[in-house]
Amino acid sequence: MRGFTARSLSRLVIGTSALALAAIPGVALAQDAAATVGNPGPSDIDPQAAPATPADPNAVTDDIVVTGIRASLREAIDIKRNGQGVVDAISSEDIGKFPDTNLAESLQRITGVSIDRSNGEGSTVTVRGFGPEYNLVTLNGRQMPTSTLGDGASAPASRSFDFANLASEGVAAVEVYKTGRAAVPSGGIGSSINIRTPRPIDKPGTRGSVAVKGVLDSSRNGKDPITPEVSGILSTTFADDRIGVLLSGAYQRRKASNNSAGVGFRDGFLGAENNWGTLAQPGTPGGANITNRPGPTDVYEIPQSANYDVVDIDRERINGQLVLQAKPTDTLTATLDFTYSSNKVEVRNSSVGIWFNFGDTRSAWTDGPAAGPVFYSENFAPGKDLSYSSSLTANKSENKSLGGNLTWEAPGNVTMSLDAHHSTAVSKPTNDYGSSTSIGGAIFGVQSQSINFEKDLPVISYQMYPGIDPLNASLITPTGNAFRNAYFKNEINQLQLKGHYDHDGDFLSSIDWGFSYVDNKVRSAYGFIQNETWGGVDPRGASFGAAAVPDDFFNLTSLPDKFKGVAGSNDPALPPSIYTFNFEQMAELLRSQYAICSAPQTGVAAEGTCLANYTNDRRIRERTISPYIQFNGKFDMFSMPAHLIGGVRYDETQVNSSALVPIPNGTRWTGANEFALTYGANSFTSLKGRYHNWLPAVDFDIEPLRNVKLRASYSHTITRADYGSLQGGLNIDSNPRIGGGTGSQGNPNLVPFKSKNIDLSAEWYYGAESYISVGYFNKDVKNFIGTTQVNTSAFNLRNPGSGPRYRQAVAALGTTDNLQVRDYILRNFPASSQVTGTSDSGLLNGNIFGLPEDDLFNFQLSQPFNSDQTANIDGWEFALQHRLWNTGLGVILNYTIVNGDAKYDNTLDPNIGQFALTGLSDSANAVAYYDKNGIQARVAYNWRGEFYAGGAFDPLYVESYGQVDASASYQVTTGLAVFGEVINLTGQGRRGHRRSDNFATFAQPGYARYAAGLRFNF
Repeated sequence: MRGFTARSLSRLVIGTSALALAAIPGVALAQDAAATVGNPGPSDIDPQAAPATPADPNAVTDDIVVTGIRASLREAIDIKRNGQGVVDAISSEDIGKFPDTNLAESLQRITGVSIDRSNGEGSTVTVRGFGPEYNLVTLNGRQMPTSTLGDGASAPASRSFDFANLASEGVAAVEVYKTGRAAVPSGGIGSSINIRTPRPIDKPGTRGSVAVKGVLDSSRNGKDPITPEVSGILSTTFADDRIGVLLSGAYQRRKASNNSAGVGFRDGFLGAENNWGTLAQPGTPGGANITNRPGPTDVYEIPQSANYDVVDIDRERINGQLVLQAKPTDTLTATLDFTYSSNKVEVRNSSVGIWFNFGDTRSAWTDGPAAGPVFYSENFAPGKDLSYSSSLTANKSENKSLGGNLTWEAPGNVTMSLDAHHSTAVSKPTNDYGSSTSIGGAIFGVQSQSINFEKDLPVISYQMYPGIDPLNASLITPTGNAFRNAYFKNEINQLQLKGHYDHDGDFLSSIDWGFSYVDNKVRSAYGFIQNETWGGVDPRGASFGAAAVPDDFFNLTSLPDKFKGVAGSNDPALPPSIYTFNFEQMAELLRSQYAICSAPQTGVAAEGTCLANYTNDRRIRERTISPYIQFNGKFDMFSMPAHLIGGVRYDETQVNSSALVPIPNGTRWTGANEFALTYGANSFTSLKGRYHNWLPAVDFDIEPLRNVKLRASYSHTITRADYGSLQGGLNIDSNPRIGGGTGSQGNPNLVPFKSKNIDLSAEWYYGAESYISVGYFNKDVKNFIGTTQVNTSAFNLRNPGSGPRYRQAVAALGTTDNLQVRDYILRNFPASSQVTGTSDSGLLNGNIFGLPEDDLFNFQLSQPFNSDQTANIDGWEFALQHRLWNTGLGVILNYTIVNGDAKYDNTLDPNIGQFALTGLSDSANAVAYYDKNGIQARVAYNWRGEFYAGGAFDPLYVESYGQVDASASYQVTTGLAVFGEVINLTGQGRRGHRRSDNFATFAQPGYARYAAGLRFNF
């Protein structure tokens, strides 16, 4: 390199195998992330410069190619350095090669970004403490629909984008905008994340990549199958580079396991409370069985249930994109693209579980004021059950997006762009049982059971009555079952018109303006069928009996090895084995022999299936118009180059929300305190809402020293309410009590969360691939969504336990005892009642029907509303990226500190709900890489501190988590490389708890995932 100057090498780029490529006749050198040697500024790079193609294969060229890790780091630096406000990015290392196998796992490398995992891999992101629902995700600047059913337990409500639906091989870059701008679509308080896919005319010529690899997930229970992943991308231009075609595709199959121990707790109590489920007070029966009793003002929680889940996952993901481009003139470019993704996930869960009745209990506790259980146990009379269950969650999410763009470089330094797309996202079950289903079984005869909380793994143990073996398959009796059916569709039609004017004046650099129209349609439907036969009774009233199921339906499965690496998994009290059974096999038996689908106790099944008909069908339509204008100024301040960018965006949104919900048309008094509703035809109810926002944004940056940038930004940003809160339906819970019923109602009039943001940062770009930065951010957020309780009547429903018949019975009997009152009404008002039997005491049982003359039934409805709660979030971001010159080595380090003024207080009265910010936690990343001599290697450590995950009355905390990933590749020959990678190298597990560490709610082991393969680039 000696003898050349930075200025003489106007296109000098540095990288692996460049000289070998340059020596091949007809091979052009790559343009990716080209940069001049030294400390380049934005004006030093010409992204449109033509690649050098030497005519003489032996000629010496002064062009060297930057590829691989260093190329992606340079491009990411360019985006950050030249961006307005605070922007970070991750770029593809080469066509078809993104740094990580999952986009979410790549994004966690960015300062201030942390991720949430689902089924052992990254799925959603949290930015500066704001969770996935507060971050807007766009694809090539277009608002994308979301599609996920979660666990299928109900119709989805979140707007959050699941990155697991999108393969990384077809992505060119992901940009994270942490400050608001007028030209960026609204919807993200935490950030706006734009996923960019490649375009053929952007980089003319023929290029491509094909990669195949095998993946071994060591978490898999039993066998460790190697599953395939294949990806390919081809980009070519012809007709003098005026027509381009790009085609990409990826297929991934993954088999894994995600075993979990879980504990369900009752709502918190104060030590002085005396209710059902509380600890026995001093001097009462059982009071002496408590060690270190929580004090009168201490807060504690009682375990309600506990279980071990053996979970197997089978996921198949298909992605593809086709891009057609034409440039008929030098000033006109037309683009047509179609993007497709399919993510099919099947999760099988075999579980063993226990429930507590809060009778003869013993327990020990940690010190208050938030006391945690050391152990909790209970003795039972004969007849208590040990639960075995099998569940199946099987859904497919399918996304399609068809878009078109027309860009015209008009006369007078004006560029106009017209962009439109039609995109849909659909999630639905893939079988005729439902999206989330469960079948229970039980062995009756538990004498005592206990949970020990002293280790990371809650240790469940149980003792059966003599003669009852928990591992005797012939004793397992089928019990209750539930088949849930969810459907979700999100359709977005968007039209955007954008303009850009370049000005040659002294101050005004350019003007950007535009208009966006978004028509967002959401449909979520849900239904379920259920048999409440937990005691082992079929819908016809006959007992299933243990002989109902052949013994060979059950498989004996070892348990301790399913939690390998979690402290407590070697406890001798842990059950050595459990029984598992195949869900479909059991479902078919119960469906054919016991009519669990055709005669369910609750819900209605589609004919010939266990797929529930939809009883809730919710539809939301949002239409948003968004004009904006932005002025960009470039000037010198005290001889220092500076930029001032200011703009405003106006959003106006109309919301129409309707819901098809079950309409109750009658009531029944069925037991002492139990009531039931009868239903007629379903009907739609509709509500409307409307809101608007002015969203200003100002960015200023100055370069006081060469390659040093100081930034300051102020902006307003919004995040719209979740779909569940906006739904227009009124839902009444089917089993009210004598004192009243409960229900819920949506609120389409909710206005968005709104944040006023201040950002300050200092950045020093001291090398082509090196920089150091520090930033401060402050956000004031209002319009948080709370829940209010409204007492009202609904659907003119009458209370048969409060009316003339009731008052006559009380007057005649001289008592308000419900059992005696019911007996009186059943005997004296046969025309409005139905006798079904007689109790042991001789009192009549039956149904008492509501009459028009009865009092109106009161319902307490939960409804979301915009509270007057406000919150302030602030924090610091520190980042260092450094390459050791000529060694091929480099490091990337960042650390984020997040603070919030609304924190959950574990010691306050648990009967009073609290407002607290979810997701706030510090995070850090450390990456070491090597890129030289055909070898690329990277080791990355990602850490996220403990954070509050939600729960106004019952808080959940996800404990701190750190994961090590590593990857390496070697270029065997020109264009051909072998590679290997490992995710979660150290097998880090995850754990969550309630008010103290002992209040464990879940514990999951962690396992490494290995992959190796070949990649060919051309």
